Amino acid sequence: MKYFQPALIGGVVLGVLSALPIVNFGNVCCCLWVVSGGAVAAYTLQQRQSTVVTPGEGALVGLLAGVLGTFIYLLLSVPISLLLAPFERQLLERLATFGNMPPELREYANRPAGLRVLTVLFDFVIRFFVDAVFSTIGGVLGTVLFAKKTSSAAIDIPPT
Repeated sequence: MKYFQPALIGGVVLGVLSALPIVNFGNVCCCLWVVSGGAVAAYTLQQRQSTVVTPGEGALVGLLAGVLGTFIYLLLSVPISLLLAPFERQLLERLATFGNMPPELREYANRPAGLRVLTVLFDFVIRFFVDAVFSTIGGVLGTVLFAKKTSSAAIDIPPT
């Protein structure tokens, strides 16, 4: 339970930002949202306890954030994909009227919406493993970046 809430917060960051159209392109930059989700989970864990979070704890909470975030991504991306399918089809039809459209793009435009959902499910399986790895890295990085500073209570005053 100690790790679940921070992992859930990091997973929500990872899942929502990865599922949103246009915003999801941040993952092209070294899995930015995935690593950020793991780092947010480590930060949240560090804020909830008085002792310093170890890199092992950061890795664990990052891994959990990656797994939870991938499921959140799936829950959000399927309805988003179904909602955006008609708009995407209209855009591609308009693009087809302007000139030579590559056959691959024309084939993509003619795919049924159900096939798009299968694509999202296949993407989920791959993301499950990739997100687990990169969010774990983010959790370890988060423990290093957000480590609490230890202060010594004793002040050394030289004799006069």
